[in-house]
Amino acid sequence: MSASPPISELRVDIERLKGEILELAKIGRREEDRGIYRMAFTDADMQGKRWLRKRIDAAGLESRMDGAANISGCLEGSFDLPRILVGSHIDTVPCAGALDGALGVVCGLECLRRLHEVGYEPHRCLELIAFSDEEGRFGGMFGSQAVCGQITPDKLMTMSDLDGKRLQDEMTRHGLEPLAALDAARDPESIAGYLELHIEQGPVLDRMQKPIGIVDEITGLFTWSVCLRGEANHAGTTPMDMRNDAFMGLADFAHEIPRILEENGSQRSRATIGKAQILPGAANTVPGLVEFSLDVRDTSESILEELSSAFRKALQAIARRRKLMFGFELKSYLSPVTCNPTFVEQLTATAQDLGLECHTMPSGAAHDAQIMGRIVPVGMIFVPSKNGLSHSPAEWTAWSDIEAGANVMLHALIALANLE
Repeated sequence: MSASPPISELRVDIERLKGEILELAKIGRREEDRGIYRMAFTDADMQGKRWLRKRIDAAGLESRMDGAANISGCLEGSFDLPRILVGSHIDTVPCAGALDGALGVVCGLECLRRLHEVGYEPHRCLELIAFSDEEGRFGGMFGSQAVCGQITPDKLMTMSDLDGKRLQDEMTRHGLEPLAALDAARDPESIAGYLELHIEQGPVLDRMQKPIGIVDEITGLFTWSVCLRGEANHAGTTPMDMRNDAFMGLADFAHEIPRILEENGSQRSRATIGKAQILPGAANTVPGLVEFSLDVRDTSESILEELSSAFRKALQAIARRRKLMFGFELKSYLSPVTCNPTFVEQLTATAQDLGLECHTMPSGAAHDAQIMGRIVPVGMIFVPSKNGLSHSPAEWTAWSDIEAGANVMLHALIALANLE
């Protein structure tokens, strides 16, 4: 039997990592479009959770599932110190790729397994965790919110998906007790920090040809459902200057977005109208009603507040000018989170020690780290997304970049687990 390498020379087993990524990707995959359909608390998602528990147990790390159906496994530490969590999620959006969320879980498992294989005992426990419903079938971030104590009985009983299926019914269908999710809450004092490895889901690292991104801030966001109400009328008999055209209000507002971002936002600001409905929806009718979504993001809470005020004032002015009624509903809000400076420094130093070029950058997408960051220190590693694609069967990352990211995570975990 060959001797174990010095801990400084330890590396992940990329072939084993490949095999598990591809094996998990088979669960929920549909042949007709090659997409993965492993949405939270579906049969495929529960099959994925069972698969993960088997892999954790096979690695010699006892698996467990808490009341929110978060899956975890621990590499025990030599001292009774607050633990380091590492992970992500394995649920997907409909027609997903193989890596979003799943990469962080499988790489986290590989890191703990490699340490266990060589008999390494860290000072503090390292715990792999795969959170439930990050992607939002029932609103998103359910598992990490449960761990952070942000789930209430009322919220638990009223959460439902777009088809009207209730979370509590889906949990019951799988033999889970919905109210047990309240027991998933952890004492923040028991957790020293949380690390997450994720694909970037954007084009920056791929275009820069750098294998590692170190996240310094995770964007906050608010989402509005906006309504502009005018008057439906005949397209042929209503003069242009006598119309209350709701769609023209939307068109005016869309053109205002770049100006508002330039005047009130930052280089990290984003605003998107991703969905719109025009009613009555007839080719020969002046639109009387437009309903649309507005997604606004920035890494600064104060800038988000400024943008909210500026967008509201712009919509009010357009409504007056176009003789429309304006209303909006706040559908969601997530506060921005700053990654812990010690974690950022450690991840950067680890990448440099491994001879890997890295780039400090924000996360424009929300992650479980954003929820965990409200109660404990967090850090995130990004690896490049080919052509910036994600939430698609075309989502992919080169194996060499996956290996690089996993090795950065491995050695960052060693360093952070041994901090006094």
